Amino acid sequence: MTVVSVSTLPDTPPPADPWADLRRHTPARIALGRSGAGMPTAEVLRLSAAHAQARDAVHVALDTQALEAALQAQGLRTLQVASRAASRDEYLRRPDLGRRLAEADAQRLEALAAAPADLVVVLADGLSALAAQRHGLPVIGALRQALGDGLRWAPVVLATQARVALADEIGALLGARIALILLGERPGLSSPDSLGAYLTWAPAPGRMDAERNCVSNIRPEGLAPLLAARRIAWLLQQALRRRQSGIALKDESDTDLLGA
Repeated sequence: MTVVSVSTLPDTPPPADPWADLRRHTPARIALGRSGAGMPTAEVLRLSAAHAQARDAVHVALDTQALEAALQAQGLRTLQVASRAASRDEYLRRPDLGRRLAEADAQRLEALAAAPADLVVVLADGLSALAAQRHGLPVIGALRQALGDGLRWAPVVLATQARVALADEIGALLGARIALILLGERPGLSSPDSLGAYLTWAPAPGRMDAERNCVSNIRPEGLAPLLAARRIAWLLQQALRRRQSGIALKDESDTDLLGA
């Protein structure tokens, strides 16, 4: 019988995992590996951490004082409002309450309405205050640069416990031709801080989702705030020119921005 020493066996590396290269290019959970019938411990821990981040993003409160100070430092007027949802729990259980202003705030905005405005921007918590806190100011700053001085801005409204349709009532009360709301989108397991932008021509309570345009996944790892602001600016300018938004306004910003 011939005995082969371990040291004489060829040093053959394990075969390369063909998914490894793909995993470097996406935050999606692919090529996780396997440990018996389950996932490796490291991947289970990463999934638990991502889930905790998503839950925190939903429940964390928007720091409206810090945002208001930063906006006013940029020379913008501001207002703070809340929806009819009295708490975060009620907001999550009753989406309808997040679509309407608290009665006191509605009366206050109605009393403040002066000259009509072209645009009101609402910065709101939505389902991820983290997204609004991180990306709202960069988007607003880049949007002001992209639009220039040609539009009349209403005060920027900071809204809490807000759903998308809250901007319809705000826009109507302030006499704005377009309402643009920036708010946190529902967190995913790889994107707890994704910001969404929704614009509506002639805002008024009762507007349908089909009457809005949306720019989503605004964050450095998705659509960068600068690029998002350029796309939003294009949609705003077209909505003002065509006097419509939603399915009647197709997003052709890429074509126009490329000069084609």
